[in-house]
Amino acid sequence: MPAAVQRPPLGFFLACARLGVRPGPWLLVCTVHAQRMDLYRRIAAEEGPRPAYRWLQRFRVSTSRFGTGQVRDTNRTPLGLHRVAEKIGGGWPIGAVFRHRRLTGFTWQGQPTAPIAHRIFWLEGLEPGFNRGGDVDTFARHIYIHGLADEPTLGRPASRGCIHLSAADLLPLYDRLPVGTLVWIGP
Repeated sequence: MPAAVQRPPLGFFLACARLGVRPGPWLLVCTVHAQRMDLYRRIAAEEGPRPAYRWLQRFRVSTSRFGTGQVRDTNRTPLGLHRVAEKIGGGWPIGAVFRHRRLTGFTWQGQPTAPIAHRIFWLEGLEPGFNRGGDVDTFARHIYIHGLADEPTLGRPASRGCIHLSAADLLPLYDRLPVGTLVWIGP
């Protein structure tokens, strides 16, 4: 288990400094090779270019079965600094199934293979030429953190680029994290 107070990866801070992005109060760090995501809360008393964060929780996730990569139509999980650009599904029933970010009218119990369920965090890349713009644009690639019906696949690469999370983990995160929350995806 990580220490209670620790710093997120150095790459996160370097990307923030390079882009002029101020680290926010919340941070999600997805580690692709470990198929995990960690939630951090900034310690308000610490300021500066590398403020301290308190580790709060670890989640088992699934990232792309095709590996990591930035380019459109590769179905790979993009790396680097992102932010939550939109939250979709608030107020809809638990188990809601989505297609093209719209509620289909079913719950996952009626569609046991539903690829997108419960809630959606739509990610936007913040690094021009790397995960923002042109053929590498995370937002245009429709990369999300979202739930799914097939939760037994969590913990191993299984998605087509998105980050899958269990309903039990996703629903509290959805209520807690605001649009604009920074997300660091590292190998």
